[in-house]
Amino acid sequence: MNKPHTRAELAELVGSRICHDLISPIGAISNGLELLTMSGTSSGAEMDLIADSAGDAGARIGFFRIAYGAAGDQLLASSETRAILAGLTQGSRLTTDWQLREPQSRHDVRLAFLALQCCETALPYGGTVTFSRDDHWCVTGRAETVNADPDAWDNLNLGLQPRALVASNVQFALLAELTSQEGRPLSADRGKNAVTIRF
Repeated sequence: MNKPHTRAELAELVGSRICHDLISPIGAISNGLELLTMSGTSSGAEMDLIADSAGDAGARIGFFRIAYGAAGDQLLASSETRAILAGLTQGSRLTTDWQLREPQSRHDVRLAFLALQCCETALPYGGTVTFSRDDHWCVTGRAETVNADPDAWDNLNLGLQPRALVASNVQFALLAELTSQEGRPLSADRGKNAVTIRF
């Protein structure tokens, strides 16, 4: 008899399926735009807007495949991780600083990406999110203005899901669920100019 999937595993499979089904048409749009450019038939602000939107969608799906998809044991090179983060934040007021040089497991990168999304909610006007690792992972968002939702952040510090769980804060719930399943300690701090997640 097969072992039943946990809620987190079902969410992973749904995320993987959605990303898998979307990446092909978005890639086709990007390839079509490239062919139009090579043929000299594409120009103007409209085509630039389509190209930028397709690139942004592709970058986000690349990020979401790791953050919300099924995570295996394979390693992600630091260069690949930085490229994903650069694509995600291109044109935004958010910047990232991936300080790790060694390859990291896709699973750990996934937790770091979820932590990034948690930090992003507290940086309404942009800022910098830094990733480092010693004995534990540390993901810190810094900005002149930090507006951290007390419900989401205080419950995360307790390893709990937000009491008011909505689509915009699902990353808090998933991060708490995954670290709890693994028995990993999870802590979160929020201050005037910074928020920090450790796991």
